[in-house]
Amino acid sequence: MPEFSPDKIPVLIYDGDCAFCRYCVDYARLCTGDRIHYRPYQEVQQDYPGISETEFQAAIQLLLPGGKRLTGAEAAFKTLSLGGYSTFYFWCYRNLSLFAWLSESLYRLVAKHRNGCYRLCRYLFGSSLQPQVYTLTIAVFLRLLALIYLAAFSSFAVQAPGLIGVEGILPLADHFEAVSQSLGREKYWLLPSIFWLSDSDISILAVSWAGVLLSLLLLFNILPALSLLLLYLCYLSLVSAGQIFMAYQWDILLLETGFLAIFLALRPWLFIWLYRWLLLRFMLQSGLVKLLSDDPNWQQLTALEFHFQTQPLPTIFAWYAHQLPEILLRAGVLFTFVVELVIPLLILMPRRPRLIAFIAISLLQLGIIATGNYNFFNLLTLSLCLLLLDDQFLHRLCHLFARSQNTAKAVFSISKDSVSKKVIKLNKAGKSLASIVALIYLLQSSLYLAYTGRFADLPPKILNLLSWSAPFHLANSYGVFAVMTTERLEIIFEGSNDGIHWQAYQLPYQAGDIARAPVWATPHQPRLDWQLWFAALKAPHIPPWIDGIIYGLLLDSAPVLSLFSHNPFAGAPPKFVRGKLYQYRFTTPEERAQTSNWWQRTYLREYFPARQIRIKFHHQQIPGSSGFTSYASRSTDTPG
Repeated sequence: MPEFSPDKIPVLIYDGDCAFCRYCVDYARLCTGDRIHYRPYQEVQQDYPGISETEFQAAIQLLLPGGKRLTGAEAAFKTLSLGGYSTFYFWCYRNLSLFAWLSESLYRLVAKHRNGCYRLCRYLFGSSLQPQVYTLTIAVFLRLLALIYLAAFSSFAVQAPGLIGVEGILPLADHFEAVSQSLGREKYWLLPSIFWLSDSDISILAVSWAGVLLSLLLLFNILPALSLLLLYLCYLSLVSAGQIFMAYQWDILLLETGFLAIFLALRPWLFIWLYRWLLLRFMLQSGLVKLLSDDPNWQQLTALEFHFQTQPLPTIFAWYAHQLPEILLRAGVLFTFVVELVIPLLILMPRRPRLIAFIAISLLQLGIIATGNYNFFNLLTLSLCLLLLDDQFLHRLCHLFARSQNTAKAVFSISKDSVSKKVIKLNKAGKSLASIVALIYLLQSSLYLAYTGRFADLPPKILNLLSWSAPFHLANSYGVFAVMTTERLEIIFEGSNDGIHWQAYQLPYQAGDIARAPVWATPHQPRLDWQLWFAALKAPHIPPWIDGIIYGLLLDSAPVLSLFSHNPFAGAPPKFVRGKLYQYRFTTPEERAQTSNWWQRTYLREYFPARQIRIKFHHQQIPGSSGFTSYASRSTDTPG
């Protein structure tokens, strides 16, 4: 940025008697520093006889070296540009005639209503207007994102062998083989994954634990740009490989968030606003799908009378929330609608309305975290809420929660230094690429929002525009709990050696044992527990992947059994396995006082009948060899 010698520094002259002018000049002075001299016209009017008092009162005057004078909106944009704070608006003013006309028209309108504008700005921005700096905000956000990545990768790593391993429920090798046969070379684009190089269990674990390592590197700000890129690619590979076990909205939200983070250091201001746009879309679509579903429970404000006990994995606090009076539960539904449909509009507004949005959305997310196990979903949403703030807010929080002022300053200085020196590496090519990505992203995400709840109406051209990037989850559509579940069904697996005496398997977080209190899981996601909740809702239809669980139990598969918390046949596998379907509900306070049980359950019907394994041995000569090998094919029988 060029340095101005004392005799060549531009001078901005303003009305010193106008509170709104002083308010704006204080902001400009913070933005530009000593690159601009600011003087009230009351003090220097005699030095500029060529400018009348009427002109001084009507608009600010920017006097440039060489005798050039700018006024009004053009002077304001030029001032910020010369100060190095923002060149974008001045470029628009000079190159877009409509923008220039609108700017000057708005400037004249504001000048005529200065007192009202001053009061409005104090309400929207605070008692003092300050430049919005995001150094500390970005530093904290990236570390929160690192922790969320850490939770996501480590959670899947410990479950991966049982879910998609060679002895798992849905083996990855079988899935990729089927995809290869049906898609050919298109598979690499339609199912992007590192596992096309190798789909072995070692590869699955290597990518999962590599994600853990990369998360730690990002957390400690080591090679952050490379770490963010590799984290996105690794998690995209797991989502592509995980099949139904990685087909959740929080997985694609993490991918979308992680993708934007790759470019955050290149265009911080631009991508912070894109993150705010993402949060707006996510919250607004969550509310819209509830309205568009025509679910009477949302329309009549009775959804929370069912939600706490029917959600996939409630916490112990959900039991207490379920006992709240009906009027409070209805108020909770109303609060949800306000936060999801009204509050998002504040996200794109100035600082103080954004603070209201931050508080409201955070309260909703904290309530969900307290009563339900949604892994890192709500933690990720809270991280996005952080970007509604700026360094001024966070710096105050540092002073509020730190033990001393010096501690707060230390936290700020470390974060600022790490971001400025190690994360933000600006280069012209990268900034241009980031701008192109931002434009494409904004277009696609806007289409997803515009067609919420009516994707069947998408014109073919728009559908093609969205489909080319859909496998990479760069932008997505969201909407949770569009229809409220009104009953809780659970599938209980049982084993037996004689077909008469049966013992139940226990999942770690499923509402199986009625005497066990709901278990806390966040930020871990037990993906089998979750998927069985969905399977129970579809009864009597039995999804084919249930066979993978049955095989695992009958064949004593260690990876599958590791997904269960209790195996009643630890010595040897059972001869028979069956599934039973129960209806669960929370006990009332009276029932709990009498029985100490947290749940009450009622047997509904058989989910699938008793099955036993049938193994056929085949002998096949290996081509090019004189020997034979034996292999077994597995299937299950219902005993007669």
